[in-house]
Amino acid sequence: MNNTIDGNRINQIINFLKSLKIRSKRFSEITNKENISIIQNFNQALIHSSDDNEINYETLEFFGDAVLRLAASNFIENKYPQMSVGERSELRSQIVSDAWLTKLGKKIGIENLIIKGPKALGDENSRNTIIGEATEALIGALYKSFNSIHEVNLWLDDIWEEDAEIFLKAPYKFKPKTVLQEWCQRKGLDLPVYQLIEASKVNGDPKRFFCDIFIDGLKESSGFGKSHKQAETNAARELIEKFKTLGKI
Repeated sequence: MNNTIDGNRINQIINFLKSLKIRSKRFSEITNKENISIIQNFNQALIHSSDDNEINYETLEFFGDAVLRLAASNFIENKYPQMSVGERSELRSQIVSDAWLTKLGKKIGIENLIIKGPKALGDENSRNTIIGEATEALIGALYKSFNSIHEVNLWLDDIWEEDAEIFLKAPYKFKPKTVLQEWCQRKGLDLPVYQLIEASKVNGDPKRFFCDIFIDGLKESSGFGKSHKQAETNAARELIEKFKTLGKI
């Protein structure tokens, strides 16, 4: 296994880590070029398996998943101590989701650092997935560098504070199917029925699938999406917006 990293790559990683602006003395110290063993952790977090079957981010991604959930639990405990366990679980699911990780990865520009093999470079459909996975691996590398979750919370708590407030103000935008189901149950109505058709055969087409929603036999809303799940979600979100306008929710 070759762990050699050339000088240009070291500088690239160091500059990237500095851009995260984590307010920790010991984190700032790892940007010293002499800390090669720690730089190697972050380098590994930025290598896709299509480039190297042995040295890649998969192990750190798996590790980062557990670290992320614990860090998010710490944040929620400190920020929202009054929340029930169920409410905490729901909020945590939103601020550690795959979509959230991809959004964070794009915000910090992690894609510019990821080393991919030719196959992954040409696969536009996997782009967001790789960004999210590498971001999770980066979190794993951050924990592994210190054997502590402190720097993870120093980095993510401010981001989570903003994102959590957005979610709590309009949860239906993030989990519309759940909100719609709960509304139907409160009203004593049948659960929503989702009817899907494939409108396109093109992978990645944002209108590949079309979904109608029926409640008590009446069609109430429709939506498109590039996957079954996205079409259903978009249709449910559209219906909740409609009900809010009508004063039903």
